[in-house]
Amino acid sequence: MGDNQNLLAEQRRALILEEVRRRGGVRVNELTRRLNVSDMTVRRDLDALARQGMIEKVHGGALPVSEPSTHEPGFEVKSGLEPGAKAEIAKAAAELAVPGSAIALAGGTTAYALAQRLLEVPELTVVTNSVRVADVFYNAQRAAASGGDGRPPAEAATVVLTGGMRTPSDTLVGPVADAAIRSLHFDLLFLGVHGISVEAGLSTPNLAEAETNRHFVRSARRVVVVADHTKWGTVGLSSFAALDDVDVLVTDAGLSAAARAEFADRPTELVVAGEPVADADD
Repeated sequence: MGDNQNLLAEQRRALILEEVRRRGGVRVNELTRRLNVSDMTVRRDLDALARQGMIEKVHGGALPVSEPSTHEPGFEVKSGLEPGAKAEIAKAAAELAVPGSAIALAGGTTAYALAQRLLEVPELTVVTNSVRVADVFYNAQRAAASGGDGRPPAEAATVVLTGGMRTPSDTLVGPVADAAIRSLHFDLLFLGVHGISVEAGLSTPNLAEAETNRHFVRSARRVVVVADHTKWGTVGLSSFAALDDVDVLVTDAGLSAAARAEFADRPTELVVAGEPVADADD
């Protein structure tokens, strides 16, 4: 098979990297068929990507680079990952919030996107340990106040920000945050996660954040996890809840069929943003 001259090496490698990340791994023979290039060309591309630290070469193919279970990216880095999926998830999750209810909103970039949607839900009481999430509500209230008589509108959310130590994700954790959360009771918890899997449940690379999240879960009547498909199969250093502790998982259409099948016999409701909700009578 001749090499496809219509693709530059950089373009091929970008496509290969996208496939590795999307599918969690690829085989050399699959890439030769998809790219219409020789086996040797694919292997050279994999070698180049591996030297750059972009992939991990294995026998017959490649896998995503494994991150240490303690690795915790900062807020700005995570904001650039799957922005479209996060927007869809936020839109779907906001429909679960009932006007006038007390909700908890944990940290993370998906929760940040959700906070902007929750501005449209009237008379919420919001407790959050996310500096970024709190800023969304505070800025909206200041903007509303500046356009009127100096007072926020009656429908504005009441926001309570826990204290604590700040993580790379701009989330407040530790004993101060834990004590504040333990004293409260929420109708609904919206929780972003670093990783989610059948074996490890919900996990995070930050030990203090894991403990704070445990208190959030214990204090909520219903737990809604907001997580895009890339979080499935990821395991952080510390687990803080089992999969069956989750009442609703709101994710995006990129979630694999195998992952979706895991929820067939579980109490957790699976909501895939952008897809129609199955009729209960079906």
